[in-house]
Amino acid sequence: MILQERIQALASLGKYIQQNDENWQEAMERAGRQNGWFTPEFITLAANQIANSFLQQSVLQNWSQSYGVSDNALAIPKNVGIVMAGNIPLVGFHDFLSVFISGHKSVIKASSKDDVLIKHLVAKLIDINPAVQDYVSFAEMLKNCDAYIATGSNNSAGYFDYYFGKYPNLIRRNRTSVGILTGTETTEQLTQLADDVYLYFGLGCRNVTHIYVPHDYDFVPLLRAFDKYNHLADNHKYKNNYDYNLAIYILNKQYYMSNPSLLLVENENHFSPIAQLNYSFYKDKTELAGLDTDTNIQCIVSEQHIPFGQSQLPGIANYADGADTMEFLKSLGLPNPSEGGA
Repeated sequence: MILQERIQALASLGKYIQQNDENWQEAMERAGRQNGWFTPEFITLAANQIANSFLQQSVLQNWSQSYGVSDNALAIPKNVGIVMAGNIPLVGFHDFLSVFISGHKSVIKASSKDDVLIKHLVAKLIDINPAVQDYVSFAEMLKNCDAYIATGSNNSAGYFDYYFGKYPNLIRRNRTSVGILTGTETTEQLTQLADDVYLYFGLGCRNVTHIYVPHDYDFVPLLRAFDKYNHLADNHKYKNNYDYNLAIYILNKQYYMSNPSLLLVENENHFSPIAQLNYSFYKDKTELAGLDTDTNIQCIVSEQHIPFGQSQLPGIANYADGADTMEFLKSLGLPNPSEGGA
């Protein structure tokens, strides 16, 4: 397949997602039965984000051209093994998309928590253009690949380093996101921040799990704005986490604040449990200068960084862990514009 054929197939896939036909609805229902964290609300949000921000012909065209991907076929496409995470719906789709656009071939180990959606969309892509089947396959074990892209916890990353270390690799570890507040935010901005905190039950690396606030900060408007997501407490998995953490703080007589769907706890850790948001106080913003280079942080949400409510709306060139996936794939070999292709 030449680049334009790959782009056209992906754009058609985006339209398929947006049409929301009965086949796609059935796939989403199966995914929700498989993984209780994958609610219809959040599957739809993730899929529409992919369709609207990634699978648009002009977006794909500009993105691929910016890396020198051309219509010339790769002389020797590489087999790229992809280990996908399963924390939020379709979180591994961007890796598949990158490999497919680059002209290399994907061998995907889907997460057991999220294999329904990716397999359905790849099957649909093959329906759109049968030539796609030469560019993607699924496997329970990744062997004999030329390169690897793997996403997981810090613990699993150690295993990835061990198994994939002698090959070209891109290995991602645990990350999370933080917010910086000044106390002058409007109700609208605080409501938008709620999206950064609550979407996908806070399970994504782009979810804000820790906020920095001034010493005289009034938390009441924040908690009232966060009431927007009190309906998440109807999810038994989420509510179980909320109740468990709440019981711990009550038994330990530890100070906390709460609304029906979130616990606010003073804690320096960037990573927080499900249904909890950590906070820390600052006197001067110069104290927070190191956040920009903290390797545990994926996004910073503030008036000077990513706008409130936008952390879960990445563009196609916003790469996890700040590691440019396309540059990595380019290092494996892209077609020479002077060469002919087929």
